[in-house]
Amino acid sequence: MHATLPLLRQTDFPALRRRPLETLQVNLGYRCNQSCLHCHVNAGPNRTEMMDADTLALVREVLVARRIRTLDLTGGAPELNEGFRALVADARALGVHVIDRCNLTILFEPGHEGLAEFLAEQQVEVVASMPCYSVKNVDQQRGSGVFDKSIAALQKLNALGYAQPGSSLVLKLVYNPQGPALPPPQEALEADYRRELFEHFGVRFDQLYTLANMPIQRFGSTLVSKGQFQGYMQLLKDSYSRANLEGVMCRNLVSVDWQGDLYDCDFNQQLGLPLPAAGAALRRTVGGERPHVLPVAGARPHLRDLLARALDDDPIAVADHCYGCTAGQGSSCGGALKAA
Repeated sequence: MHATLPLLRQTDFPALRRRPLETLQVNLGYRCNQSCLHCHVNAGPNRTEMMDADTLALVREVLVARRIRTLDLTGGAPELNEGFRALVADARALGVHVIDRCNLTILFEPGHEGLAEFLAEQQVEVVASMPCYSVKNVDQQRGSGVFDKSIAALQKLNALGYAQPGSSLVLKLVYNPQGPALPPPQEALEADYRRELFEHFGVRFDQLYTLANMPIQRFGSTLVSKGQFQGYMQLLKDSYSRANLEGVMCRNLVSVDWQGDLYDCDFNQQLGLPLPAAGAALRRTVGGERPHVLPVAGARPHLRDLLARALDDDPIAVADHCYGCTAGQGSSCGGALKAA
């Protein structure tokens, strides 16, 4: 796989600082029952990295210590971690809103019987990857047979009350483009999804998120192999909107990897750009213009550090991939950042 960080380090992206922490996004492990082309985590069935019990316990402590409002669980397939259900139940008992970033097909994996029912009982918000409403495009991106299983999973969630009128069970879908292109306007695509999925399969959902593909890991390496990396980066930069800086997820979210190390976002996690250590941030000027912050070599802020201090007004580590979150309508874990 081609390394993309060396192509992204030199940047003129604006410096950013944090706001009060609201969301703890925790990657429970890189193992997944799928291997998707666009996956910025490079997750798959052969990955072995999984968060252990001690770190899971630390997640619970941090939720209390920092009074976190939202626990956002991701992977790989987060449900493959043996401690997934206990963590969800503990967080919900604390009154924390829990999001499960689900690939849908996991609901039918052996050993996960009753998973959909558990999510409904715990009032977990499900954010499900669904890259298209056509079988050809989904199976091309995620593997043969994935579309049919995904539809069956959505129907199962609907039957449990998800996305039904008057229900508090929230179901959101996620769209990623097939290749090096920006997503279409979120509102228009959401209307297409609603029409196609309901007319053909009777499927309902609450909202569609459109996310730009990040030029890192598996997708970034594919761009390099095809000679498309620089062209895609230029597209992201040409489509940059300063207005999107206000809503980028790194302002009030911290990403936690399977070992408990902290990052400004899931993308920095996959690039190995840790959260700048408190009082140890390295400022540098690129091209004699703006100050930028990169982590000091060897510094690895950890979950346990959040027990002692908040992150308010800390610097954020940026590189050229940050243009992916600010291009066009913008792209975050909560979908587009502005209307078309």
